[in-house]
Amino acid sequence: MGAPKKDNLIIKLVLGVVIGLIVGLYSSEGLIGIIQTVKYILGQVINFTVPLIILGFIAPAITKMKSNASKMLGAMLGLAYFSSVGAAIFSMIGGYTLIPKLHIDSTVDGLKELPHMLFKLNIPPVFSVMSALVLSLFLGLAVVWTNSENLERILDELNNVMLAIVHRIIIPILPIFIASTFATLAYEGGITKQLPVFLKVIVIVLIGHVIWLGFLYFLGGMASKQNPWNLLKHYGPAYLTAVGTMSSAATLPVALSCAKKSKALHEDVANFAIPLGSTVHLCGSVLTEVFFVMTVSQILYGQLPEMGTMILFIVLLGIFAIGAPGVPGGTVMASLGLITSVLGFDENGVALMLTIFALQDSFGTACNVTGDGALALILNGIFKKDIECKKSRA
Repeated sequence: MGAPKKDNLIIKLVLGVVIGLIVGLYSSEGLIGIIQTVKYILGQVINFTVPLIILGFIAPAITKMKSNASKMLGAMLGLAYFSSVGAAIFSMIGGYTLIPKLHIDSTVDGLKELPHMLFKLNIPPVFSVMSALVLSLFLGLAVVWTNSENLERILDELNNVMLAIVHRIIIPILPIFIASTFATLAYEGGITKQLPVFLKVIVIVLIGHVIWLGFLYFLGGMASKQNPWNLLKHYGPAYLTAVGTMSSAATLPVALSCAKKSKALHEDVANFAIPLGSTVHLCGSVLTEVFFVMTVSQILYGQLPEMGTMILFIVLLGIFAIGAPGVPGGTVMASLGLITSVLGFDENGVALMLTIFALQDSFGTACNVTGDGALALILNGIFKKDIECKKSRA
């Protein structure tokens, strides 16, 4: 998805928040009843598509990991997964440590009672989120094992179909869904008090990005026996491009150019790891999402999720991140099913997550892109001798 469309969506989401807050503060009980009905229907549509999005993106992603894949591909996928999970655990520890110190007052008590909806239109999903995940894993692996080209093409078509649904249905209704959610939250009377908290949380997350990138580049330097600064110092243009475009794909040419300027990284490793990392390595987005879900849980439900629940969420989130769609807030979009099924978020929680994630999406993308260089350094240390040996034989 091009950068202008992403910028346009961010503007629409922000307008949705502002309009929703204004409408909610000054709405009558009858109007809020109508808004609640709209919110419920849109939420049902989004929830209906979540399992289909999982199937449409996870299964095709697995089929592209052919059974004859190189060791480097397996290593890169493993590094991307453990980097994302590691970032998520780091964020979880930070959440349990810092969020209680933010003195967030639960908005559960003392709120104005919402009026009844005009009607409810239930749209149950075709199958559950976990069924979609297991089916995706089984289908993807079976296609790789059997080398079924026909089924692989079908899954690729399903991927294109789900992309069209996301772009033409889900993304256009998101601003309306978020506006209606913030209108009901403002009518209740609690959300306006928590807006400063979100600003603090965004600052904390940005600091977390810096710390995690420092850790990854430290590991990269240790593995490659190179000074990681010799690579990191070239990544300024890529970071700024990612902030401006909010797109790993749009940033890829710049990121590849930056990586190749460093003598610390073998050219073949850069050509392989940087493009692949832009697709499967989402450490910044995952770090952000984990801290945000904990914050939203404290704000809306009055408590942080249990640690066991968070660990399950993180383990599954690492898988979802690898196959996340390339749309605004792709990571949180792909993991909506986890947020609702594992963490138990309702429509209000989902809307808050989509909004706050979108507001910092550019910095999460920049962290992802910059982190790809660190993983390339680790691969450089692992496979440099093999690459040089093959070239000498040639």
